[in-house]
Amino acid sequence: MRTSTKTGARRTARAALAVLALTLATACGSSGDGDGRGDEKVPKTATGTLEQIAAKAECKPNIQTNAKELRQANCTTGDGKYVLATFATDRGQREWLNEANDYGGSYLVGRKWIAVGDAKVVTALRGRLGGSVETGAQHGSGGGSGEPSKGHSGHTGHHGG
Repeated sequence: MRTSTKTGARRTARAALAVLALTLATACGSSGDGDGRGDEKVPKTATGTLEQIAAKAECKPNIQTNAKELRQANCTTGDGKYVLATFATDRGQREWLNEANDYGGSYLVGRKWIAVGDAKVVTALRGRLGGSVETGAQHGSGGGSGEPSKGHSGHTGHHGG
């Protein structure tokens, strides 16, 4: 009978380890802000026009692009500077984000909108706008502004860094 007790203890230990690993993976991946606190203080994800989302973020948007498929504005709040973009379609948003991710940075992503800035700014915005945080590929060089560089060339894909 001792054998079954040892086997049962091993199963219990493995199960506990699996639960711990899953909990850690969830805590590290679900909040997106890296502080391990989870989502308890994150509001429902904001929706609306660029101006409506900017108002929720407590920003007066400085419109830079005003096209049918993309509207983009620079914003400055007490948390810092960031770019807020809204999209006509989900596909347009995903294509923009996929391309921008190659340049690094932190992205707060909602339905048909994205805020781009330093991790600290994005984390603060998430407390007002909801959404999920995505982090782009990290490269050794860059302007450090958190904004994707429109004139950036020389990268053909992801590489280690």
